[in-house]
Amino acid sequence: MSSALRKPMSRDEFLAWEERQPLRWEFDGFAPVAMTGGTQEHSIIQGNLAFALHSRLRGGRCRAHGSDFKIEVDGSIRYPDAFVQCTPLPRGSTVATQPVVVFEILSPSTSRTDRIVKAREYGNTASIVRYVILEPTAMAATVFTRTTGVWAATVSEGAVELDMPEIGISLPLADLYIDVEFPPEDEAAA
Repeated sequence: MSSALRKPMSRDEFLAWEERQPLRWEFDGFAPVAMTGGTQEHSIIQGNLAFALHSRLRGGRCRAHGSDFKIEVDGSIRYPDAFVQCTPLPRGSTVATQPVVVFEILSPSTSRTDRIVKAREYGNTASIVRYVILEPTAMAATVFTRTTGVWAATVSEGAVELDMPEIGISLPLADLYIDVEFPPEDEAAA
């Protein structure tokens, strides 16, 4: 990123600037951050996730959104891989401000940001009750949940259900990994 883009911006300046850009950018509360492309596995998991969320939430009060719609969290603007919002948005909205559940699929270039920076931002956003980080190389998820004001993580793996009572659904973790080929265990650990 050029140093010209690292000068401080306000949220509103960023949103006006981003509208004129041909590619998507996130806002870290200070400056734009370029979005990068993903892998085939990332794309398959994201498609499975979108299908699972849309089919389970259809007709209810909550709506699933994909990575083409942004959220405002703790002073940042993010494009999560998926999220669920249960409060209505005005027609033509470009930013969701009350996500309830947020999903990120890890990649080598975003792992630190997803596990540390976004976990903190999402934990500091009162509307977010659950943050699910999906692994690309194993059927596993790290799930942050807000319970009685405490933001805590658990790890789930294998054939388990990800219960999400706040949005009235449960997702079998295995459904999110249909058609994903995993590397041999020694390769995945590297």
